Amino acid sequence: MQISIVILNWNGRHHLEKFLPFVTAHTATGKDTCIVVADNGSTDDSVEFIRTNFPEIKLVLLDKNYGYAEGYNKALEQIDSDLYILMNSDIEPSEGWLPPLRKVMETKPEIAALAPKILSYENRNKFEYAGAAGGFIDYLGYPFCRGRILSKIETDQGQYNDFREVFWASGACFVIRADVFKQLGGFDSDFFAHMEEIDLCWRIQLAGYKVAVEPRSSVFHLGGGTLPNNNPRKIYLNYRNNLAMLYKNVSNRTFIPIMLSRMILDGMSAVVFLLQGHKDFCKEVFRAHMDFHKWRKKLNIKRKKIQEERVVKHVHNIYRKSIILRYYIGQRKFGHMM
Repeated sequence: MQISIVILNWNGRHHLEKFLPFVTAHTATGKDTCIVVADNGSTDDSVEFIRTNFPEIKLVLLDKNYGYAEGYNKALEQIDSDLYILMNSDIEPSEGWLPPLRKVMETKPEIAALAPKILSYENRNKFEYAGAAGGFIDYLGYPFCRGRILSKIETDQGQYNDFREVFWASGACFVIRADVFKQLGGFDSDFFAHMEEIDLCWRIQLAGYKVAVEPRSSVFHLGGGTLPNNNPRKIYLNYRNNLAMLYKNVSNRTFIPIMLSRMILDGMSAVVFLLQGHKDFCKEVFRAHMDFHKWRKKLNIKRKKIQEERVVKHVHNIYRKSIILRYYIGQRKFGHMM
């Protein structure tokens, strides 16, 4: 199988300089494996840095910053491969990270997307927020992971070292079959960034494929390379895109109660932000909802297509209780939840 490891970059020369040496050192390239940097219209010297220091790395040049979702869509259109590994520019893969992923994708055709175990670059015995040992969502669309419940991050003690199906693979680093990516139209480009990988993994499962994690492969993720967790823009994107993801993908039977519940809960969270003195966060929650409603006509078209083409009635690996409620009654580890 031809594998292309594709790193999307935007003004990230500092990350490329720090992390590309690990990617090249820990990845055996050859006729069936290559490394590609897709540049999202950088204005720094990222491209020249790669040409000078890593001439073996292929370059795909985009004319402007399309964000994560559309940036990858446009880049992958130009790359002929059986498997894509999408990797953030702030990822350090461990030695031997690639063969376990390759083996799963070669022997389990039902798996369309696969994640490695994602650990913290700065605290290497801890899981990393964006993915940990495989992602899930609860019935209201709130994401969590094996090893991370909301803001509570566990120490990696081998407790999640088993291969298993999950609901989503982190966009920080995951493998996807090229034909499935193209079949489903790739990421939703309207998302720009955040939640697009969870949306894609949901659509993958509705189409009858599976998503999994292979912890025998591990990578270290710095995180926050584009937007830190306390950035108002990140709050806006997460709230808006999470609502859009739910709107498109939840079943007709649960659509109305879930959407109404989320509207109420998001309003409550905006009030909490305000009481905590985060007026900018509160503003971004309301702006996210306003823009979500402006999307409704377009979302209706997308929803109709997804619901008409779904081949499974029920998607597994959705937690049927409230992750937020369980968290605040003290159950803050994945093992306590599922």
